[in-house]
Amino acid sequence: MDYTIGDAFWSETIGTAILILLGAGVVANAILPRTKGSAGGWLLINFGWGIGVYAGVYAAYKSGAHINPAVTIGIWASGAEEFAPGIPVTASNGFLYVVAQMLGAVIGALLAFLVYKKHFDQDAEPAVKLGVFSTGPELRSYGWNLLTEVVATFVLVFIVLAFGETPAEVGPLAVALLVVGIGASLGGPTGYAINPARDLGPRIVHALLPIRGKGSSDWAYSWVPIVGPLLGGVLAGLAASVYIG
Repeated sequence: MDYTIGDAFWSETIGTAILILLGAGVVANAILPRTKGSAGGWLLINFGWGIGVYAGVYAAYKSGAHINPAVTIGIWASGAEEFAPGIPVTASNGFLYVVAQMLGAVIGALLAFLVYKKHFDQDAEPAVKLGVFSTGPELRSYGWNLLTEVVATFVLVFIVLAFGETPAEVGPLAVALLVVGIGASLGGPTGYAINPARDLGPRIVHALLPIRGKGSSDWAYSWVPIVGPLLGGVLAGLAASVYIG
Protein backbone atom coordinates (compact mmCIF):
# COMPACT_ATOMS: atom_id res chain seq x y z
CA MET A 1 0.00 0.00 0.00
CA ASP A 2 1.29 3.45 -0.92
CA TYR A 3 1.16 6.39 1.48
CA THR A 4 1.26 10.16 1.07
CA ILE A 5 3.76 12.58 2.58
CA GLY A 6 0.94 13.75 4.85
CA ASP A 7 0.55 10.20 6.14
CA ALA A 8 4.31 10.04 6.67
CA PHE A 9 4.45 13.38 8.50
CA TRP A 10 1.94 12.39 11.16
CA SER A 11 3.33 8.87 11.33
CA GLU A 12 6.81 10.21 12.10
CA THR A 13 5.41 12.71 14.58
CA ILE A 14 3.47 10.09 16.52
CA GLY A 15 6.21 7.46 16.37
CA THR A 16 8.92 9.86 17.54
CA ALA A 17 6.68 11.21 20.31
CA ILE A 18 6.17 7.68 21.64
CA LEU A 19 9.90 6.94 21.37
CA ILE A 20 10.82 10.02 23.40
CA LEU A 21 8.00 9.63 25.92
CA LEU A 22 9.11 6.10 26.80
CA GLY A 23 12.82 6.86 26.47
CA ALA A 24 12.86 10.04 28.53
CA GLY A 25 10.38 8.37 30.87
CA VAL A 26 12.70 5.48 31.69
CA VAL A 27 15.58 7.88 32.31
CA ALA A 28 13.37 9.94 34.63
CA ASN A 29 12.31 6.78 36.46
CA ALA A 30 15.93 5.68 36.91
CA ILE A 31 17.57 8.95 37.98
CA LEU A 32 15.03 11.37 39.46
CA PRO A 33 14.41 11.40 43.23
CA ARG A 34 11.70 9.30 44.89
CA THR A 35 10.52 7.32 41.87
CA LYS A 36 9.64 3.62 41.94
CA GLY A 37 12.59 2.91 39.65
CA SER A 38 15.12 5.15 41.39
CA ALA A 39 18.71 3.91 40.91
CA GLY A 40 17.45 1.34 38.41
CA GLY A 41 20.75 1.43 36.57
CA TRP A 42 22.09 1.64 33.05
CA LEU A 43 20.53 -1.56 31.73
CA LEU A 44 17.06 -0.42 32.80
CA ILE A 45 17.65 2.71 30.72
CA ASN A 46 18.94 0.66 27.78
CA PHE A 47 15.92 -1.62 27.78
CA GLY A 48 13.53 1.29 28.24
CA TRP A 49 14.93 3.01 25.17
CA GLY A 50 14.78 -0.27 23.27
CA ILE A 51 11.10 -0.69 24.10
CA GLY A 52 10.56 2.95 23.17
CA VAL A 53 12.01 2.21 19.73
CA TYR A 54 9.89 -0.95 19.47
CA ALA A 55 6.68 0.97 20.16
CA GLY A 56 7.70 3.98 18.08
CA VAL A 57 8.51 1.86 15.02
CA TYR A 58 5.13 0.15 15.15
CA ALA A 59 3.36 3.50 15.54
CA ALA A 60 5.24 5.01 12.58
CA TYR A 61 4.64 2.20 10.09
CA LYS A 62 3.08 4.48 7.45
CA SER A 63 6.30 6.47 7.05
CA GLY A 64 8.73 3.57 7.05
CA ALA A 65 9.34 4.23 10.77
CA HIS A 66 12.50 6.32 10.56
CA ILE A 67 11.81 8.29 13.81
CA ASN A 68 15.38 9.55 13.48
CA PRO A 69 16.93 12.08 11.04
CA ALA A 70 20.06 9.90 10.89
CA VAL A 71 17.97 7.06 9.45
CA THR A 72 16.30 9.42 6.97
CA ILE A 73 19.62 10.79 5.75
CA GLY A 74 21.11 7.28 5.71
CA ILE A 75 18.34 6.08 3.41
CA TRP A 76 19.01 9.07 1.13
CA ALA A 77 22.77 8.37 1.11
CA SER A 78 22.16 4.71 0.29
CA GLY A 79 20.63 5.68 -3.05
CA ALA A 80 17.17 4.36 -2.22
CA GLU A 81 14.31 5.63 -4.37
CA GLU A 82 11.66 5.79 -1.64
CA PHE A 83 11.57 6.72 2.04
CA ALA A 84 8.44 4.55 2.31
CA PRO A 85 6.00 3.03 -0.20
CA GLY A 86 4.71 5.86 -2.39
CA ILE A 87 7.02 8.51 -0.88
CA PRO A 88 9.99 9.30 -3.15
CA VAL A 89 13.36 10.36 -1.79
CA THR A 90 13.42 14.11 -2.39
CA ALA A 91 14.85 17.05 -0.46
CA SER A 92 11.38 18.39 0.37
CA ASN A 93 10.15 15.02 1.63
CA GLY A 94 13.31 14.56 3.67
CA PHE A 95 12.84 18.00 5.21
CA LEU A 96 9.26 17.17 6.20
CA TYR A 97 10.43 13.91 7.79
CA VAL A 98 12.91 15.81 9.95
CA VAL A 99 10.36 18.47 10.91
CA ALA A 100 7.93 15.72 11.96
CA GLN A 101 10.64 13.97 13.97
CA MET A 102 11.51 17.19 15.78
CA LEU A 103 7.86 17.93 16.50
CA GLY A 104 7.36 14.43 17.86
CA ALA A 105 10.47 14.71 20.02
CA VAL A 106 9.21 17.95 21.56
CA ILE A 107 5.78 16.44 22.27
CA GLY A 108 7.28 13.30 23.79
CA ALA A 109 9.64 15.26 26.04
CA LEU A 110 6.84 17.52 27.23
CA LEU A 111 4.65 14.51 28.08
CA ALA A 112 7.50 12.84 29.97
CA PHE A 113 7.99 16.03 31.99
CA LEU A 114 4.30 16.18 32.87
CA VAL A 115 4.28 12.54 34.00
CA TYR A 116 7.26 13.17 36.31
CA LYS A 117 6.46 16.79 37.23
CA LYS A 118 6.37 16.17 41.00
CA HIS A 119 9.73 14.41 40.84
CA PHE A 120 11.28 17.28 38.89
CA ASP A 121 10.11 19.47 41.79
CA GLN A 122 12.33 17.51 44.18
CA ASP A 123 15.91 18.53 44.96
CA ALA A 124 18.37 17.07 42.47
CA GLU A 125 21.50 18.24 40.69
CA PRO A 126 20.76 20.30 37.55
CA ALA A 127 22.71 17.79 35.45
CA VAL A 128 20.39 15.02 36.63
CA LYS A 129 17.32 16.94 35.48
CA LEU A 130 18.94 17.75 32.14
CA GLY A 131 19.88 14.08 31.78
CA VAL A 132 16.21 13.15 31.51
CA PHE A 133 15.97 15.25 28.36
CA SER A 134 19.33 15.12 26.64
CA THR A 135 22.63 13.31 26.49
CA GLY A 136 25.95 14.45 27.89
CA PRO A 137 29.47 13.01 28.02
CA GLU A 138 30.95 11.38 31.09
CA LEU A 139 34.36 12.71 30.00
CA ARG A 140 34.04 15.87 27.94
CA SER A 141 36.29 15.74 24.88
CA TYR A 142 34.39 17.00 21.89
CA GLY A 143 36.42 15.18 19.26
CA TRP A 144 36.22 11.81 21.00
CA ASN A 145 32.58 12.35 21.95
CA LEU A 146 31.84 13.10 18.29
CA LEU A 147 33.62 9.92 17.21
CA THR A 148 31.57 7.88 19.66
CA GLU A 149 28.31 9.22 18.23
CA VAL A 150 29.48 8.66 14.64
CA VAL A 151 30.43 5.03 15.30
CA ALA A 152 27.31 4.20 17.33
CA THR A 153 25.00 5.76 14.75
CA PHE A 154 26.82 4.04 11.90
CA VAL A 155 26.10 0.70 13.56
CA LEU A 156 22.44 1.62 14.04
CA VAL A 157 21.75 2.84 10.50
CA PHE A 158 23.86 0.27 8.68
CA ILE A 159 22.19 -2.63 10.47
CA VAL A 160 18.72 -1.10 10.04
CA LEU A 161 19.36 -0.86 6.30
CA ALA A 162 20.62 -4.44 6.29
CA PHE A 163 17.44 -5.61 8.06
CA GLY A 164 15.46 -4.41 5.06
CA GLU A 165 17.36 -6.80 2.77
CA THR A 166 17.08 -9.93 4.90
CA PRO A 167 14.27 -12.50 4.99
CA ALA A 168 14.02 -12.71 8.80
CA GLU A 169 11.11 -10.24 9.00
CA VAL A 170 11.53 -9.64 12.74
CA GLY A 171 11.05 -5.90 12.16
CA PRO A 172 10.66 -3.67 15.22
CA LEU A 173 11.90 -6.32 17.65
CA ALA A 174 15.23 -6.53 15.86
CA VAL A 175 15.64 -2.74 15.87
CA ALA A 176 14.72 -2.59 19.56
CA LEU A 177 17.32 -5.21 20.48
CA LEU A 178 19.89 -3.41 18.34
CA VAL A 179 19.29 -0.19 20.30
CA VAL A 180 19.62 -2.07 23.61
CA GLY A 181 22.90 -3.53 22.38
CA ILE A 182 24.26 -0.19 21.21
CA GLY A 183 23.40 1.38 24.55
CA ALA A 184 24.99 -1.43 26.55
CA SER A 185 28.13 -1.58 24.39
CA LEU A 186 28.74 1.93 23.04
CA GLY A 187 26.60 4.19 25.23
CA GLY A 188 29.03 4.66 28.10
CA PRO A 189 31.00 7.68 26.88
CA THR A 190 28.16 9.94 25.68
CA GLY A 191 24.82 8.35 26.58
CA TYR A 192 24.28 7.34 22.92
CA ALA A 193 22.05 9.98 21.36
CA ILE A 194 22.32 8.26 17.92
CA ASN A 195 19.42 10.49 16.89
CA PRO A 196 19.59 14.29 16.45
CA ALA A 197 15.87 14.78 17.09
CA ARG A 198 16.02 12.65 20.23
CA ASP A 199 18.57 15.05 21.73
CA LEU A 200 17.74 18.47 20.26
CA GLY A 201 13.95 18.37 20.66
CA PRO A 202 14.03 17.51 24.38
CA ARG A 203 16.91 19.93 24.97
CA ILE A 204 14.75 22.75 23.59
CA VAL A 205 11.93 21.63 25.90
CA HIS A 206 14.33 21.66 28.86
CA ALA A 207 15.42 25.18 27.96
CA LEU A 208 11.84 26.46 27.73
CA LEU A 209 10.12 24.73 30.65
CA PRO A 210 10.05 26.28 34.15
CA ILE A 211 11.77 23.28 35.76
CA ARG A 212 12.69 23.86 39.39
CA GLY A 213 16.47 24.12 39.78
CA LYS A 214 17.14 23.03 36.22
CA GLY A 215 20.37 24.92 35.48
CA SER A 216 21.95 25.12 32.03
CA SER A 217 20.74 23.24 28.95
CA ASP A 218 24.44 22.72 27.99
CA TRP A 219 24.22 24.22 24.51
CA ALA A 220 28.02 24.07 24.24
CA TYR A 221 27.74 20.29 23.84
CA SER A 222 24.50 20.22 21.86
CA TRP A 223 26.17 20.13 18.42
CA VAL A 224 27.82 16.77 19.11
CA PRO A 225 24.60 14.68 19.25
CA ILE A 226 23.45 16.44 16.08
CA VAL A 227 26.55 16.33 13.90
CA GLY A 228 27.78 12.92 15.07
CA PRO A 229 24.59 11.00 14.24
CA LEU A 230 24.17 12.79 10.91
CA LEU A 231 27.73 11.90 9.89
CA GLY A 232 27.22 8.33 11.07
CA GLY A 233 23.98 8.10 9.11
CA VAL A 234 25.56 9.34 5.88
CA LEU A 235 28.54 6.98 6.23
CA ALA A 236 26.21 4.06 6.94
CA GLY A 237 24.08 4.86 3.90
CA LEU A 238 27.13 5.06 1.66
CA ALA A 239 28.49 1.82 3.04
CA ALA A 240 25.13 0.13 2.60
CA SER A 241 24.95 1.24 -1.03
CA VAL A 242 28.18 -0.66 -1.68
CA TYR A 243 27.85 -3.63 0.66
CA ILE A 244 24.12 -4.30 0.55
CA GLY A 245 23.41 -2.91 -2.92
